[in-house]
Amino acid sequence: MAANYWDSTQAKYFTYTKSELASLRLALHPNTNNNNATNPPFPETRHLAIYTLTNLTKFARRQTNIRQQALATAQIYLKRFHLSVDVRKTNPYLLMATALYLACKMEETPLHIRLMLSEASRHWTELGVSETSRLGECEFALISTLRSRLILHHPYRALGELQGVFGLGVEEQALAHSIINDSYATDLALLYPPHIIAITAIFLAVVLRPAGGLPAGLAAHAASPAVGSSAAQSALAGFGGLKQSGPKLAKLVDWLAESKVDMKAIVDATQEMVSLYECWEGYNEKVVKDAYAKMLKDMK
Repeated sequence: MAANYWDSTQAKYFTYTKSELASLRLALHPNTNNNNATNPPFPETRHLAIYTLTNLTKFARRQTNIRQQALATAQIYLKRFHLSVDVRKTNPYLLMATALYLACKMEETPLHIRLMLSEASRHWTELGVSETSRLGECEFALISTLRSRLILHHPYRALGELQGVFGLGVEEQALAHSIINDSYATDLALLYPPHIIAITAIFLAVVLRPAGGLPAGLAAHAASPAVGSSAAQSALAGFGGLKQSGPKLAKLVDWLAESKVDMKAIVDATQEMVSLYECWEGYNEKVVKDAYAKMLKDMK
């Protein structure tokens, strides 16, 4: 295991540019933009990612020993896998169950394979799998596709180290944590180091937090009024004038100015998160669920 992110397989083999990701995905399904007029278009990648995030989160509530980091790890495994295998050629429910099963083992909170399959079958009636051997086969395929490079570095650690530096309050810490959770519905984990995502979450929590604050634990996307276009554009227009917003924000701005952090990456990651929340407003779970149902039916 690489204790240093920069020496890890994550940094060496699974960090891409946006153009590289676009090319990999286009190679998997080059006719994406040529949908048959008689068929509804397949849901966009971000809606599929939101569906995965929300479904894994709901599943985890059934198992109190599944940690948030295991959910994050499972989502990255799925993102990497789908850079090599088209989602339309898979059973997405079996893959979600398998990725979470593998992630729990890697995060040292393992679930017995029978328990995982039993809970997954109850949670996803569309799973269509009753033999543990099928989940085991899917796990082998997942590990093989990921080339056994399974160790991950997440932004949560950087958030824990930086929240004291910037003096984040309880509500800001909770919001920043929620923003990191939501970031797994984007490609940020494939584009940038964990500390960039953590700093972006802190920036959004401090700058775009509603004036009245948020209850601890509230999902970040519920704060859509705070992450609206006007606030986002104000934040992204530059750091001039932000120092007058308060000592906490001034400290953040000063720290960013003195650090060697890639500001272009911070701005781009911020734009990605704002774009996600705008996309989330148009998300319809039933549309994705129906698309998956039709896909599984056509595969039989």
